[in-house]
Amino acid sequence: MASLAGCGLLSQFLGAVAAKRGGCSLQEHARPLQRLFRPDRGPHIRPGRRAYSSDSKPADDLSVRYLDGSDSGIVVFGINRPKAKNAISKNLVKMMSEAVDAVKVNNKVRTVIVCSLVPGVFCAGADLKERAKMHQNEVGPFVSKARALITELGNLPMPTIAAIDGAALGGGLELALACDIRVAATSAKMGLVETKLAIIPGAGGTQRLPRAIGVSLAKELIFAGRVVDGTQAKELGLVNHAVEQNNSGDAAYHRALDLAREFVPQGPIAIRMAKLAINQGIEVDLATGLAIEEACYAQVIPTKDRIEGLAAFKEKRPPRYKGE
Repeated sequence: MASLAGCGLLSQFLGAVAAKRGGCSLQEHARPLQRLFRPDRGPHIRPGRRAYSSDSKPADDLSVRYLDGSDSGIVVFGINRPKAKNAISKNLVKMMSEAVDAVKVNNKVRTVIVCSLVPGVFCAGADLKERAKMHQNEVGPFVSKARALITELGNLPMPTIAAIDGAALGGGLELALACDIRVAATSAKMGLVETKLAIIPGAGGTQRLPRAIGVSLAKELIFAGRVVDGTQAKELGLVNHAVEQNNSGDAAYHRALDLAREFVPQGPIAIRMAKLAINQGIEVDLATGLAIEEACYAQVIPTKDRIEGLAAFKEKRPPRYKGE
């Protein structure tokens, strides 16, 4: 374990996981959806249908919902700024930061899906109209807050999935890149287009895109400010899955929900430790990465879930994991 001495982040993270395992209820932090969305139909459903037990009230730029029933443990962040094409504003950054802070301390949250409630767009990047009204000395701090939000999203301990059913440009694609998994409609448009505005991606794009698709391809896309569709994004490795869009415009959301349903039954502590081992290990040499894996494995040995998994296997029944 001495080889882990240089991995301060790992030690801090493991301590945080252990300290926060008890978690707290998210209900007081949850912001209701402007429009209901039913797990089996996606974010856009017929008016008058009731999807969840709690009341839904109008929300501003972001809606957060905790699915129930068999989908309990799945949380959906729905971006909802139709007049601004879901552009990233000060208020959206604030609301999403609050949502991220809430889920990261809740051990009942198994997967987070980030999607759009606005048909045809995921996120059009920075709100340039709002940006134009900012004084020059306000721009830097705002970009720093947006970058911090996207970093915190990337650091969530549970799996995160971006459902890209429309345009994801600039900061919108950077938001998706911070998620563990990306699913896109074949008709979706994606690109880091900042060089067209004489700036560079400022919320992690220059770092996460090369890690996702390789350095040379990332340079080509960023230098050209090129936009690709969902099919091309799948070929490049930018998204895990590309699906044909449906009539309701939420095909990527449905695919993301299917993925989340595959993750939920698995041991939640094991999933979190696997994510940590991968994220930390990919940044270091193999020997250190293996030591990180060993340290993460050690965290699952004393859990009740591990004993439950063995008992369920022996008794030939589905395991009942509690995250303990």
